[in-house]
Amino acid sequence: MSAVVQSVSFPGHSGARLSARLELPNGPVRGYALFAHCFACSKDVLAARRISANLARIGVAVLRFDFTGLGGSEGEFADTSFSSNIADLTAAIDYLRTHYQAPAVLIGHSLGGAAVLALAKDVPEARAVVVIGAPADPSHVLKTIGPAAQDALTDGTAVVELGGRSFTVTRQFVEDVQGHRLEAAIHAVRKPLLILHSPVDQVVGVDNATRIFLAARHPKSFVSLDHADHLLTAPQDAAAAAQVIGGWLSRYLPADAPQGEAAIEHVRVMETGEGQFQNAVQAGRHRLFADEPASVGGTDTGPSPYDFLSIALGACTSMTLRLYAARKGLALGRIQVDVSHEKIHVRDGVAGADTPVQPKIDCFTRIITVDGEVGEELAAKIAEIAGKCPVHRTLENSAQVLTQVRGRA
Repeated sequence: MSAVVQSVSFPGHSGARLSARLELPNGPVRGYALFAHCFACSKDVLAARRISANLARIGVAVLRFDFTGLGGSEGEFADTSFSSNIADLTAAIDYLRTHYQAPAVLIGHSLGGAAVLALAKDVPEARAVVVIGAPADPSHVLKTIGPAAQDALTDGTAVVELGGRSFTVTRQFVEDVQGHRLEAAIHAVRKPLLILHSPVDQVVGVDNATRIFLAARHPKSFVSLDHADHLLTAPQDAAAAAQVIGGWLSRYLPADAPQGEAAIEHVRVMETGEGQFQNAVQAGRHRLFADEPASVGGTDTGPSPYDFLSIALGACTSMTLRLYAARKGLALGRIQVDVSHEKIHVRDGVAGADTPVQPKIDCFTRIITVDGEVGEELAAKIAEIAGKCPVHRTLENSAQVLTQVRGRA
């Protein structure tokens, strides 16, 4: 579960410091992933943030960084090339290998995906590779910069406008991407490969995904990100890609690798830094998000705090009824519990003009449904047993909350 985002840096291919974020799970780490962003983008684009947060939620730590001359990294973009991007990726892998653990997962978006494909065969620790909207050859990026590519070849340099920013493209850059062919490198990867691509991608056509898929060895998978644009700018598209990657990776990573960390006995909730309200929740080895709906400023990536209270009541009710049915040999069939929450006045009705305003209390409405017919006698018994649910009793009785405040170094 995403919980801790650390700002780190390390030297890139030229010695310039590269700005990075390491997103660590709030709990045991199942493995490390390295994310390579798209051409002229940064580590903080929506797709990179969403994918990193979702992977951290399932126990995967993710390092995402800015290539030389981009985002918060030092150096000049004009001095970079596709080869230097690969060298920066190698530096990032060495950083993880030295300070944490070599990446088990390599993820690349657009030209970052092409760089990951070129490099993957040389990372023995990598167990899986993911590419999103990746070109089958890096020279495809020349279509993005248009006439500036020919100008750079003729004049040595050219300026191109991308995303409202000016970038200097050199002859070296153009010749470098023209000199790379990925088909042999893709064929040599010999690792599980997941290809995500939109069929309506206007920057890198979906035919590139076909070429990558045909060049790759099995096991390989292709998922169509229907209706998405190249950068996955719509939050729902970035979220969908994140969920697909997380689910696919589960079969290639350990179920739970504590790496010396003892499992906590309590529940831990920690801000993720993503959105105003998103928190990562760890309960034993289970990881999930807590959030608020978009209507109140959240990102709606998980249940709200009161939803969690309703979940607790509903789950405890169902489990209590199942235990009772098993003990009494009662055939209840499948149990369903619907719980809603609202604030109500202590007494029915609204205070009149001359009556003080009534205080409000929390009211949980619980509807229990079981398979088959339910007579009055059985319904009364189900309601009686539901009332003995421990969470029900906790909510109805007074509880004490003890609070301690600590600093963290």
